[in-house]
Amino acid sequence: MTITSPFGQPFGDPLGLPLGQPDVRTPALTPVSDPVLEIRNLSVDYGYDGDPVHVLRQVSLTLERGEVLGLAGESGCGKSTLAYAATRLLPPPGLITGGEVLFTDRDGTTTDILRLNDAQLRASRWQDLAIVFQGAMNSLNPVFRVGRQIADGIRAHRPEVSQKEALERSAELLELVGISPDRLRSYPHQLSGGMRQRVMIAMALALDPQVLIMDEPTTALDVVMQRQIVEQIADLRDRLGFSVIFITHDVSLLIEIADRIAIMYAGEIVEDAAARDVYQRPRHPYSSALLHSFPPLRGPRRELTGIPGSPPDLSKLGGGCPFRDRCAFAFDACSKVNPELVFPDVPGDDPRRSVACLRHDPAAVRAVGEQPLPVPPELSAR
Repeated sequence: MTITSPFGQPFGDPLGLPLGQPDVRTPALTPVSDPVLEIRNLSVDYGYDGDPVHVLRQVSLTLERGEVLGLAGESGCGKSTLAYAATRLLPPPGLITGGEVLFTDRDGTTTDILRLNDAQLRASRWQDLAIVFQGAMNSLNPVFRVGRQIADGIRAHRPEVSQKEALERSAELLELVGISPDRLRSYPHQLSGGMRQRVMIAMALALDPQVLIMDEPTTALDVVMQRQIVEQIADLRDRLGFSVIFITHDVSLLIEIADRIAIMYAGEIVEDAAARDVYQRPRHPYSSALLHSFPPLRGPRRELTGIPGSPPDLSKLGGGCPFRDRCAFAFDACSKVNPELVFPDVPGDDPRRSVACLRHDPAAVRAVGEQPLPVPPELSAR
């Protein structure tokens, strides 16, 4: 199948590799599914006064083609750092210390984003992977009209496109996200918060990316506007076929849009499962606590319960499970070993579900000389 640009012309090389540069792409492994993005053992440190803080610790995620993957967790758990590291936009003092970010094109070719040189990265960014930044008002230039900002982004990657063609494409993009083309001449401050967020989505879609990473796209919007943005993203995904990583601290919002949800805590993934399973049958104590701390967007009201304590200081993490001091199901082994993701042995569970909790990993408990405890009913409901 020939992939065409927004202007009807066939794209060239998917990465636009410059002549004379080595091709770092490697043949894709034969997958059991159809992954478009695989993050493998990604680690990030923030260096402060020679004493680095381990913000991400060997995080692994797989995004399937056409899937919406929700990434949830409290502020400071590393969600945004993961987004910026995966797109090579991590600012100093952040430093990627290990891992791979593998993008698989439609033709089956796999590229490690972390190994691209600058020219290859510019060709890949916004065409293969695009990102919608947190805070639309801070991302848009206040002194330029939104039409010019969209058009400038297009021409920066497609210099052969005329200004007239770029503005025409900008008008099409605004219509695509439900904004009148008349708004091309508006300045950011003349738009509502929801409209500014839609402009950012339009800019991210300008080059037909295959993966869209959205960092808190509904922050500072009211509940009605949040719902509209979520519905808009779901509709665009269905129409255009891109994949989405949707980052938020509000796990109840993800139930509305995500096919699968990964829960982050203290720089690690603690649960990864189908959205319905996370919502109805959470297996990790933190997932369960997080769900009960937010009101649902639909259905009857319910009493909210806060999570006791505070997230740990990442600069002072020792051994053991980082959630143990806030966990109602912690036991002695939790202070001795940091649990790894395992597939819980719960009848009827999705076999792809993974959980990092010692209640589901008796082998790790025995390895430190402790006696495993049974999985409590709250973490094993069918």
